Amino acid sequence: MKLKILSETPITLAETRVEVDNIKKRDNQVNFRVERVEDYLNNFLRLSPKKAEELKKKIIDLNIPRMRDALVCKIVDLLPRNIDELKTITQSYPITITNENLKKILDVVSEYTKK
Repeated sequence: MKLKILSETPITLAETRVEVDNIKKRDNQVNFRVERVEDYLNNFLRLSPKKAEELKKKIIDLNIPRMRDALVCKIVDLLPRNIDELKTITQSYPITITNENLKKILDVVSEYTKK
């Protein structure tokens, strides 16, 4: 059987946690991939799903030109603490963000890293 991808939507690690929990509720026994993903999430997930969704919405509401959902999700997952970390994250995406917009993003992210 050949599978066909109908669409792709980037999601944060917190959203992945919700999906893994749904899979575990649905299936009696999960496979090793789900267990590996859960181990990864336990080590690297830093925000609750609710807080991650709030942060994602706030970053999107900044209306930064050409900002893609994949980059927003990466910022929410990694929670950069300074301009250099944020620039490192954005380098892997074909976008140029002004220093002013970088500071706006960091201001929003800093609300969630202090807690």
